Amino acid sequence: MSLNFRFPAVLLCSSFLILTFSCKEQPTPEDRAVGLIAQMSIEEKASLMMHTSAAIERLGIPAYNWWNEALHGVGRNGKATTFPQPIGMAASFDEPLLEAVFTAVSDEARVKHRMALQEGESKQYQGLTFWTPNINIFRDPRWGRGMETYGEDPYLTGRLGMAVVRGLQGPADAPVLKTHACAKHFAVHSGPEWNRHSFDAVVSERDLRETYLPAFKDLVTGAGVQEVMIAYNRFRGVPCGANDYLINTILRGEWGYKGLITSDCWAISDFYHPGFHEYSPDAAHAVAEAVHAGTDTNCGSSYKSIPEAVKAGLLDEADVDRCLVRLLAARIRLGELDGIDPWSGLGEEIVEGPAHRELAREMARESIVLLQNRDGILPLDPSAKIALIGPNADNKEMQWGNYNPIPEQTITLSDAVNVRIPGLVRFQGCGHLDEPYTGVPEMDPETLLKRLEGVDIVIFAGGISPRLEGEEMKVEMPGFKGGDRTDIQLPAVQRRMLRTLHEAGKKVVLVNFSGSAMGLEPETQTCDAILQAWYPGEEGGAAVADVLFGDVPPSGKLPVTFYRSIAQLPDFENYDMKDRTYRYFGGEPLYAFGYGLSYTSFKYGRAKVKKDRIIIPVTNTGDRDGVEVVQLYVRRPEDTMGPKKTLRGFCRVTVPKGKTVKAVLPLTEETFLGWSEEKGDMVPLSGDWELLYGGSSDNLQAVGIRRKDNKK
Repeated sequence: MSLNFRFPAVLLCSSFLILTFSCKEQPTPEDRAVGLIAQMSIEEKASLMMHTSAAIERLGIPAYNWWNEALHGVGRNGKATTFPQPIGMAASFDEPLLEAVFTAVSDEARVKHRMALQEGESKQYQGLTFWTPNINIFRDPRWGRGMETYGEDPYLTGRLGMAVVRGLQGPADAPVLKTHACAKHFAVHSGPEWNRHSFDAVVSERDLRETYLPAFKDLVTGAGVQEVMIAYNRFRGVPCGANDYLINTILRGEWGYKGLITSDCWAISDFYHPGFHEYSPDAAHAVAEAVHAGTDTNCGSSYKSIPEAVKAGLLDEADVDRCLVRLLAARIRLGELDGIDPWSGLGEEIVEGPAHRELAREMARESIVLLQNRDGILPLDPSAKIALIGPNADNKEMQWGNYNPIPEQTITLSDAVNVRIPGLVRFQGCGHLDEPYTGVPEMDPETLLKRLEGVDIVIFAGGISPRLEGEEMKVEMPGFKGGDRTDIQLPAVQRRMLRTLHEAGKKVVLVNFSGSAMGLEPETQTCDAILQAWYPGEEGGAAVADVLFGDVPPSGKLPVTFYRSIAQLPDFENYDMKDRTYRYFGGEPLYAFGYGLSYTSFKYGRAKVKKDRIIIPVTNTGDRDGVEVVQLYVRRPEDTMGPKKTLRGFCRVTVPKGKTVKAVLPLTEETFLGWSEEKGDMVPLSGDWELLYGGSSDNLQAVGIRRKDNKK
């Protein structure tokens, strides 16, 4: 397709402007931006640097709103396909499928943006710049926004985050970018929610470089992410939006990042808001600090004080221009400033169309993790007398998660199971998540058991919901505080219900819906099978039923550690990695990172190490075909202060029953990244290494190698 840029007349070889290109050369986006900026007042410049970017009609610049969301579908703008919450998609360990999901999301984004323009609109949630993915490390299961992330491991987060960027943005070298992705929240941010506007995250340089920054570096240097969002918190005393070490030394300096930096929403006002950081005396000083550091876009309105800061001598207008060049060049590369849309051929029918709904179902299937299956109760026999109860059995909004679209169709577990078993016994009147909100009383055990007379197997759809965990929420009830959790157990009413069912001799299958790890230790005794279903999107009910009845084998693996209780967790506000995540935890978890059962069994053979790869034989020793996620971890025996092990590779393999498949994982310099005190960073290290492989982080075989001169 030919792309014909429409330039404002003032930029076309004007003898009145001194530009760096000749009349025969096409100007770069940066050249065009410089020419436009030269004609603006400081007030006009400031108006372009807030998320509600004003129109400057005399220069041909339309209004634009930078704020849009696509966490797991084009969010907060009506109809769009709702995929599983990111923490669930992380459980798939499936990079290609995740990229396909976000390619579908960006297809829908282009269609919805075009539809808005046709209506003459440029509102919030209608643009092409998406503030996703959230690649913060889910270091503590109490964090309410952990469900937006890809788990607790830096390598997994980086690999999946890059797949998201590729799907959203399209080819990095394309003349027009499809959309923007945004790596957030930079940096060292993962709760608590209640103090994020005043919290100072202080960590060692090793934890910073080894845990909190690798995924950001991957997205910047490996995927060309176009935006980075600054976090609310301070880092070592300085708000992230003004933090020279994070922004200029590391992000723009060491990593060579050329893209946009945006503040989180109203984060700049946190600099001076009473009771928050109190880092700056007023708005003018705050915006001067942020713009000088290189925060290009302000989600909020603090940047309206830019003219005041310049007039007072607090800020050099050259700093403003430098930010604005990046902003305008980005809009040009999106085709937004010129009305260019290479995706105009995409029809409106693709938005939540059959192909994308099937993709949502496929991803939801792969996200489901089988945690327990006592005596092979799963897959279920449809001829059994089955009941479906629990607060999440028919809860559409729970399935949508947060930062979500509003799908036109949602298949709940009740919908899906009822189709398979027309005589299904089902009711909602028990196990309520949020009794204070619903006012629905708990069903007494006698009534419950009477309604379940003659039932052999009870599917209990329990867990929690996005009404209780999420971003800075006004939730104060036992176990929850401001969007975070103060406990990780199931709600007490559900625990009582499951115990009642067990003591009555019922077989119980718990389907746990949550955006975070749950302390399910009592449920390992009261339940015969446990499925972790996360917040599975609009096709989630169908996907869970597909797994429950054996249409597809369970293949998800945990992207976070499931602890037994909060007694195993350090102080939530302590960001040190000691005793956190599978990489440093010294206790025995309930379910380990990377854990997940199948309806068959796998045996790992002796791996062979070649020059640039490891070959791992996996045999299906059961009587069903299955899918296994093969995992590769590394450990440096001499590094006694480092991780006990750390993920460095994974792949999904389909293994027919009775067959052996060889999984091949690459060994690169990245495989052997380790902390160097001398370099103050993660670098490829020589010496003794152990390669650990298997189907879970707690069930591994080892191969020792010695790496010399940066070669295996």
